[in-house]
Amino acid sequence: MAPFKLSVAWSLSVCLCLCPHSTSAQLRQNYYANVCPNVESIVRNAVRQKLQQAANATVPGTLRLFFHDCFVQGCDASVIVASTASNKAEKDHPDNLSLAGDGFDTVIKAKAAVDAVPSCRNRVSCADILAMATRDVVALAGGPSYAVELGRLDGLSSTAASVNGRLPQPTYNLNQLNALFAANGLSQADMIALSAAHTVGFSHCGQFSNRIYNFSRQNPIDPTLNQSYAHQLQGMCPRNVDLQRAIDMDPNTPQTFDNMYFKNLRNGMGLFTSDQVLFTDPRSKPTVNTWAGNSPAFQTAFVSAMTKLGRVGVKTVRNGNIRRDCAAFN
Repeated sequence: MAPFKLSVAWSLSVCLCLCPHSTSAQLRQNYYANVCPNVESIVRNAVRQKLQQAANATVPGTLRLFFHDCFVQGCDASVIVASTASNKAEKDHPDNLSLAGDGFDTVIKAKAAVDAVPSCRNRVSCADILAMATRDVVALAGGPSYAVELGRLDGLSSTAASVNGRLPQPTYNLNQLNALFAANGLSQADMIALSAAHTVGFSHCGQFSNRIYNFSRQNPIDPTLNQSYAHQLQGMCPRNVDLQRAIDMDPNTPQTFDNMYFKNLRNGMGLFTSDQVLFTDPRSKPTVNTWAGNSPAFQTAFVSAMTKLGRVGVKTVRNGNIRRDCAAFN
């Protein structure tokens, strides 16, 4: 999930002005029971078909898409909107250029499957389809399945400028991570659980090359990085390599959603500074140790964090609608 960042609410007044509000009152399970009762199975089948085509990119791509959407203007599918001649949209901000096309394609295909049912056509939001698809890719990759609250509407704006400062950077320390997540109503435990999305997917050499070549004058290799792992990374990302070369985030089980992420952190094998700091900082280390040894506890925390994340910035009829095309405003 390569950018994974958030900012803290220094005061209530600042948060009210700058932070997306959690508007969860309209969300509920089985929201579409009367208009599209089979929507969850329709989306799940579309996701399953997409995984058969490109599983390795679809799982992390969809998961990252949901996170990047919710952290910028809330969970409103604004990250899916395409730029036009008069508007540079969220997806074209530098922090979103690495979002995998397969994540977008998963939502587009699921939307088409839902709209193919006459009673469902234009009745289910793109934001809700993304939330359901995210749950499904996690479950189909070996992670927990969970009930998804529904009832989001799609946002009416999408600008690249709105992304600035809203997503975590791979160099963030614990204070910066906690601040950014707190601005979205998420706790440190939520942040650690959501960071474990890095148990699937890949990053690019340019995102961590400083840790293996020029961390500091005294230590060219980041001393918190497992030295054997650092040399492996140097072999995969030699100097002057294409900085877009893809490297698995989890070197052990990169296609499985599990708690290996935390085991890797204990072994100094967090790919980003923002990953490894969760183990090196004594404030977060106990949680990492607990979840490294207790997968059910991690899964419970992840479900809780995803549910809270899904409540961020939910749009109502005053500032949202149901898009006919997820990539374009009505």
